[in-house]
Amino acid sequence: MATDTLRSGASGIPALRRLLLDNGALSALVILLVAMSLLSGDFLTTQNLLNVGVQAAVTAILAFGVTFVIVSAGIDLSVGSVAALSATVLAWSATKQGLPVWLAVVLAIGTGIACGLVSGALVAYGKLPPFIATLAMLSVGRGLSLVISQGSPIAFPDSVSRIGDTIGGRLPVPVLVMVAMGLLTALILSRTYLGRSMYAIGGNEEAARLSGLQVRRQKIAIYALSGLFAAVAGIVLASRLVSAQPQAAQGYELDAIAAVVIGGASLSGGVGKASGTLIGALILAVLRNGLNLLSVSAFWQQVVIGVVIALAVLLDTVRRRAGAAPGAAGEGGGFGGKGGAVKAAVAAVAVAAVLGALSFVNTGSSGASTKVGMSLSTLNNPFFVQMKAGAEAEAKAAGIDLTVTDAQNDASQQANQIQNFTGAGMKSIIVNPVDSDAVGPSVRAANKADIPVVAADRGVNKATAATLVASDNVAGGRLAAKTLADKLGGKGSIVVLQGTAGTSASRERGQGFAEGIKAYPGISVVARQPADFDRTKGLDVMTNLLQSHPDVTGVFAENDEMALGAVKALGAKAGSSVAVVGFDGTPDGLKAVGAGTLYASVAQQPAELGRIAVRNAVRAAKGDQVESTVKVPVKVVLRENLAQFS
Repeated sequence: MATDTLRSGASGIPALRRLLLDNGALSALVILLVAMSLLSGDFLTTQNLLNVGVQAAVTAILAFGVTFVIVSAGIDLSVGSVAALSATVLAWSATKQGLPVWLAVVLAIGTGIACGLVSGALVAYGKLPPFIATLAMLSVGRGLSLVISQGSPIAFPDSVSRIGDTIGGRLPVPVLVMVAMGLLTALILSRTYLGRSMYAIGGNEEAARLSGLQVRRQKIAIYALSGLFAAVAGIVLASRLVSAQPQAAQGYELDAIAAVVIGGASLSGGVGKASGTLIGALILAVLRNGLNLLSVSAFWQQVVIGVVIALAVLLDTVRRRAGAAPGAAGEGGGFGGKGGAVKAAVAAVAVAAVLGALSFVNTGSSGASTKVGMSLSTLNNPFFVQMKAGAEAEAKAAGIDLTVTDAQNDASQQANQIQNFTGAGMKSIIVNPVDSDAVGPSVRAANKADIPVVAADRGVNKATAATLVASDNVAGGRLAAKTLADKLGGKGSIVVLQGTAGTSASRERGQGFAEGIKAYPGISVVARQPADFDRTKGLDVMTNLLQSHPDVTGVFAENDEMALGAVKALGAKAGSSVAVVGFDGTPDGLKAVGAGTLYASVAQQPAELGRIAVRNAVRAAKGDQVESTVKVPVKVVLRENLAQFS
């Protein structure tokens, strides 16, 4: 009798409510939308919701392809690298080789499919675990992208770049592509032999084989589909940035997998659908967009995103278990019965966690009339941490509401952040570009909204910046060359540790050093190797180079972090028989100069750069005249003049 009553009550639940209760991911998305709209008045605007769609597009397209693989109980870690490689092939073949654009597009898509075919063959015929096969393809794809581009961005053909634009100045093309690829995914999964094969293989591969399925052929086709979707995502991403970035889409494979799992798919295979994947991608996009609008600390954003992802999956997992419990009343979807009570509790915890976390980490508005957004290329580097500190100190002194975000060396993520700042009505925006060309489209959108943009440390191309506040990296590179050459007496063999391939800082510092060292024919550069601006990689690369060049007498590192890694590798040689010169003048770098292990560092005074950038952003916001270029002096820090910088 009680059961009948519960069922009767459940049957009266409106369709929308039943849909929400039966779909944990959709419930989580609705919770997030409500929370963000309550916490930020800028969130539910039409322009901002379109921004969310654009920002979800690339992740969603990648995730649609990964859905095929996960449904069949596989995994694909290569999609980010394949996306970058496909875009690079398109740009290189169309601009460098002069091929017709349509043929370049075919080659790009063919590249994605070929990568998928190789991964599928390694899994199906080579019997490699999918994790290993696609991890290998991740490395191969990224390496080929760097080889083809020589580490530098390649301009994208104008005709293809329109994919990153809007129709009628309003409807974003990336959103349309995302919808089209989502419909194609749903069609393949539900209406084709291949789609049914995916579920069969994921549910029980051996049973699928015994029932007559050509499992190995199907697996190759599945990974080829994933490669195809990755190629489309790469083209959409490069179109937004109007350039093919060899380092683009790093880490996107993790976002894609997260979107699929959040959407209800099982990593064990046999479960998953296109609509769930789309919802998962939207959850990630809403999170990042909302956290930007709420001025949440860049460091806390990663924590909040991880917590909400875990809660979204937990909510769906508990819902499934409660629904599967034998004899549970109301498990079909209401809040009645034991299963429903559990779901209600988890939903309440999710709401409380989201609201509580956001309230805790939200820096909030200071009540100041001037709101300024600042997008830094990375905060995984002491130089930019100091720039942030200087900017925040200046903003506090001036009573300015400053929001700082971390692009994590991802040009696409930085474009999203500037887009969010524009939608949130910032009075001015400070951008430290990941790439000067890729940031152009988003800065042009800010120009169109009459929001002045200040470029910090690196310039902005193909858009208007109110001013550029920067040190001269090329001049700094020349200064480093002269300093090292003078220390060596114009003779010796040196090693150059390069920064992240494709970044303007690495290119410019390397260019200046190469130009400067030409004046000293007695000095030979015996090796140039990238260490990605990272201390640990600097240690490893320098350790390896010492095996083949034990008699090296000098090292130039394009930042202090790599220089400190080299100092560690050199041991007692550093500062005695080998002179090491770094770049940036970071606190750790200055300590090493004082200790004598680092001979010199070219200091850019990043904190001062941050202060000046904020100062000029405020002036530009008020409509005051600012200089087109503001140079922050570059100086060589030696042991003799260290007190001036300490």
